[in-house]
Amino acid sequence: MSAPSGNPVPSAPPSYEEAVGINMNYPHPYPVPGPGQQPEGKGMNPPPHMGQPPPASNPITVQTVYVQQPVLFYDRPVQMCCPSCNQVIVTRLSYDSGALTWLSCGGLCLLGCVAGCCLIPFCIDALKDVDHTCPKCSALVGSYKRL
Repeated sequence: MSAPSGNPVPSAPPSYEEAVGINMNYPHPYPVPGPGQQPEGKGMNPPPHMGQPPPASNPITVQTVYVQQPVLFYDRPVQMCCPSCNQVIVTRLSYDSGALTWLSCGGLCLLGCVAGCCLIPFCIDALKDVDHTCPKCSALVGSYKRL
């Protein structure tokens, strides 16, 4: 096959300068040292000063700070680090009568359960507030209020 007339087949791809269009005759924005020349001292590290001692190596103290995410307390035990004794624990739960317990009791009284049936909410843990304590140091670490 022959090349179409007027368009010669290139033997090699163009160079980078030809492809990008860099003009080699355009002056450089900064001086380029020729072969055998040393670059000027601008931007170079200055020679060490004679007579001054080298900087003393001061030890650097590193302090590691651990940031604990806030723990959300519900009606289930939580594994956490106790802020009082700094031990990894699973919290111990204790149930106390709270607002929901008393409102349930009052609602049952209004419905006519006054012969002792209105006291049933005080026997149901699902209606009580929950306190989370540390099993090792017995510190109160959190609470969950139903209302």
